[in-house]
Amino acid sequence: MPSEIMFTVSELNGMVKELLDACPPFRQLLVQGEISNYKRHSSGHHYFSLKDEQASIPAVLFRYEAMRLRFRPENGMKVVARGRVSSFPRTGQVQLYVSELLPDGVGALQVAFDQLKARLQKEGLFDEKRKKPLPAMPRKIALVTSPTGAVVRDMVRILRRRFPLTQVVLYPVAVQGPGAAAQIAEGILYLNNYRLADVIIVGRGGGSMEDLWAFNEEMVARAIAVSELPVISAVGHEPDVTISDLVADVRAATPSHAAELAVPDQMEIRAALDQRRARLLRDMQRMLQQHKTELAAKSQRLERQSPVRVVQEKRMLLEHLSQRLSVSARGATQERRRQLERSWERMRAAAEKRTQAGGQRLALAAAQLDALSPFRVLGRGYAMAFNQRGEVVRQAAQLQQDEKLTVRFAKGEAVCRVIETGGERDAAQKEREL
Repeated sequence: MPSEIMFTVSELNGMVKELLDACPPFRQLLVQGEISNYKRHSSGHHYFSLKDEQASIPAVLFRYEAMRLRFRPENGMKVVARGRVSSFPRTGQVQLYVSELLPDGVGALQVAFDQLKARLQKEGLFDEKRKKPLPAMPRKIALVTSPTGAVVRDMVRILRRRFPLTQVVLYPVAVQGPGAAAQIAEGILYLNNYRLADVIIVGRGGGSMEDLWAFNEEMVARAIAVSELPVISAVGHEPDVTISDLVADVRAATPSHAAELAVPDQMEIRAALDQRRARLLRDMQRMLQQHKTELAAKSQRLERQSPVRVVQEKRMLLEHLSQRLSVSARGATQERRRQLERSWERMRAAAEKRTQAGGQRLALAAAQLDALSPFRVLGRGYAMAFNQRGEVVRQAAQLQQDEKLTVRFAKGEAVCRVIETGGERDAAQKEREL
């Protein structure tokens, strides 16, 4: 019987680790399975198990490897893990040390896109009720895009052609690669902080999903969501859909389409103005003709009802009656003429008498009115005192010491201050002395 070798636990675990590390197939391999028992530690490390229908193996994805993940691992997700098999010396547990984690059957970028889309949609960032309308005629439009390339030139050309009154502001950013998302988000926030535009267009030309990924980053989506200025997202071509398209107030199929949506067409405005001008001229001519017709009708009615015409008719009637009266007068007897003359004299005398009586009554009324006039009383040397409220002061008891009074004379007035007041007996005594 061969002699048995004694090992400590540490030695045994170390030998197991050395054997696993020395096995070439275990140094780099792909393992397909389903994630379970997923946990993200506060250190940034990801711990989980990969399982199939018959077995499972513990796995760990360290923080510096996890930083390259494009998606968030979840329990039940089918994945392919690239890594090595080794053991943890302290416990002797065999586990998979993952260096790269890929979704099984679906690209990592697509999974990340779907996860972020679901999360933002749940928060309500895609709701139509939070989207802002575009101004009808913006004075300034900011382009957050690459300063080079055909995209920015096309947008500027279309904006100037459609609506030359709009000023174009370019905020240059990288539209792909490391740091692109941060630059885009910073540009949107900067334009909002300083109110440098009325509308923001964020976009770039077409490309692969990886090329467009900066517009699928959460920081860009958050910047668009909090923007107080309306944002048009124009990323890629018609089939391309990014997170920024879903969050933006308006989504354009292409950057050129975004420029067309942002401003009105000056030719359409001119045509609309021409139509309104023509319609206004037609309405004015119609109204003018209508007023002319009404004026002519009213002029005819006025002519028929004119006082001048009535006077002319009455004058003709008067002349006719005068002629008849002359004829009748010549045929009357002398006695009738004398009667008429006497009647006339009586009527004239009565009229003169009534006139004299009315003049006497008028003179009497004028004299009475003059006698009651307060100005006539003031003319005899009296004065009227008014307090600060404009009320007439009739008794000294109404006054306070140092109170201001306005004293009105027959001619002019004076402002006085009360120094001392006396009783009614003193006033009566002074009146008798006067």
